[in-house]
Amino acid sequence: MKTLAGLVLGLVIFDAAVTAPTLESINYDSETYDATLEDLDNLYNYENIPVDQVEIEIATVMPSGNRELLTPPPQPEKAQEEEEEEESTPRLIDGSSPQEPEFTGVLGPHTNEDFPTCLLCTCISTTVYCDDHELDAIPPLPKNTAYFYSRFNRIKKINKNDFASLSDLKRIDLTSNLISEIDEDAFRKLPQLRELVLRDNKIRQLPELPTTLTFIDISNNRLGRKGIKQEAFKDMYDLHHLYLTDNNLDHIPLPLPENLQALHLQNNNILEMHEDTFCNVKNLTYIRKALEDIRLDGNPINLSKTPQAYMCLPRLPVGSLV
Repeated sequence: MKTLAGLVLGLVIFDAAVTAPTLESINYDSETYDATLEDLDNLYNYENIPVDQVEIEIATVMPSGNRELLTPPPQPEKAQEEEEEEESTPRLIDGSSPQEPEFTGVLGPHTNEDFPTCLLCTCISTTVYCDDHELDAIPPLPKNTAYFYSRFNRIKKINKNDFASLSDLKRIDLTSNLISEIDEDAFRKLPQLRELVLRDNKIRQLPELPTTLTFIDISNNRLGRKGIKQEAFKDMYDLHHLYLTDNNLDHIPLPLPENLQALHLQNNNILEMHEDTFCNVKNLTYIRKALEDIRLDGNPINLSKTPQAYMCLPRLPVGSLV
């Protein structure tokens, strides 16, 4: 039995050996492997191959020792310096650099807390809005500011330098603050100021104002008997609107500008009026055409006692007649 098994195994091995493919010897000798290092440059030189050749052999060859690497052409010295300066100089959000003047950026000057005014407030063209920001002082303003609004804040004092050098400033609105003190020169040196709104504050004394004003609203303050200087509005030839309601005034501030159109004195303590308050008693033909809006309601004065005081007016004042 063992002899039969050995015979079958031998036949299987012999059959496998006969059917196996014949191994041919591989010749590794080729022109490439026989080439010397000096011949490699000529062998793989593609510069002289015509463009329209159908087959192009592609290979990667180490550059020979005498082959020069491609380098970019040298740049002029000036161009290199400008490029280095551009890379080394940081730029701010508004495009300005830290080396530029402090007040030229679109964010405006910095506050005492080193915070740009136009980031704290809203700056649109020449208008600055600082409403309802809990400010306790006037922030530094851009030099081209023409209209400034800082309503509903906590500003207590207006200093003489708050608006210094703002030669284009035309309107100031500080409604609803806590202002109780104003420096004498705070507004006087503003050559273009046209409108001043200081209503709803705690002002007791009005400083000298520029004669360029056309609109003044100082309603709801604490001016009282001595809060307005004598002849305070005399030389304001272009003043059209004067609002002094709720100030505990006991008199009408005289003289009034000739071109005044509206005078609001409601809710004060005015007791009397003179015949020449509005009219010229020496000229009975005088007519004051501009002054059409006079409000004296809320005062203890009886308008019916001085009828001659209204003879030159186009309309009677609003107020008590009894």
